[in-house]
Amino acid sequence: MKIAVPTRDGRVDDHFGHCEYYTVFTIIDGRIIDESKLASPEGCGCKSGIAPVLRQIGVQVMLAGNMGQGARNVLEANRIEVVRGCSGDVRELVESYLAGNVKDNGEVCDHHDCH
Repeated sequence: MKIAVPTRDGRVDDHFGHCEYYTVFTIIDGRIIDESKLASPEGCGCKSGIAPVLRQIGVQVMLAGNMGQGARNVLEANRIEVVRGCSGDVRELVESYLAGNVKDNGEVCDHHDCH
């Protein structure tokens, strides 16, 4: 399984569509075995084309801070589970998720800064 986290300076970026890059974790038997970076494309999350790219490399879960409904819809259409309301160090977050301690907060970002 692979888990992606929108990242800025090693921490969860507060807004999925504006992240510096995605940290992608490879998980086997409930443990992190690899960590890599994937450059964030230009444009906001729902319009950037990142969802099919993430799906193509095997991402099944997106642990994110804030995210608009459009981005969530695009990720879920690509069979990527979305967990919103995440924060903090990305590796610690993934370890906490694997331990069953991270759940979606149900909040949708309702402002959009894309132009």
